[in-house]
Amino acid sequence: MTLKIYGISASRAVRPLWTALELGLTFEHHAMTYKGGATRTPEFLALNPNGHIPVVVDERPEGAVTVWESMACALYMARVHGQADGQSITPATPREEAEALRWSFWTVTELESDALTVLMHRLAMPEAQRKPELADKAESRLKVPLAVLEQHLQAQHAQGEAYLAAKRFTVADVCVASVASWIRPAPHVLLEYPAVDAWLQACLDRPAHVKSRTMG
Repeated sequence: MTLKIYGISASRAVRPLWTALELGLTFEHHAMTYKGGATRTPEFLALNPNGHIPVVVDERPEGAVTVWESMACALYMARVHGQADGQSITPATPREEAEALRWSFWTVTELESDALTVLMHRLAMPEAQRKPELADKAESRLKVPLAVLEQHLQAQHAQGEAYLAAKRFTVADVCVASVASWIRPAPHVLLEYPAVDAWLQACLDRPAHVKSRTMG
């Protein structure tokens, strides 16, 4: 079997790359960028007709499985290639599975858009193109979901659990931390949510994440 991951780490492809590294998987990394029409070729559109990275292709004995959408890629790999043993990042109980699903979907609907605005207009875009007023508004809106995340993490700590779904780091943390990290160019925002700030730092310090960021 061969697992292929298409996309560069400076994109949403960091999620499946991080997941694969946490799981200790062997995979082929195709460091395809989203620039220059690379994702608009007939060959790539055959993999993802939306023309976006990442794409995961899992070549299995029963036939190839193609997954797109970064959260789906991460959740798929954790479920299909991980071990539900209570030690890996794979959810091991129905509760952990539910936490991974709900926080991943929550991140897409409640966090991602404004976090991306902060990243782009505080750091990623050329300074002359940034619009600080857009970042200001996004940071204000982020107070609502970050308060929800802070409350959950504090409740987890009260139960002796340091991460979103369990005592241990799971794919739920991969999915949420990969988006929450986009808020880091506005450190004053995260300082208002100490549990989120500490959890995020612990996630991003993991060797698998550090390695994923160097993969092009």
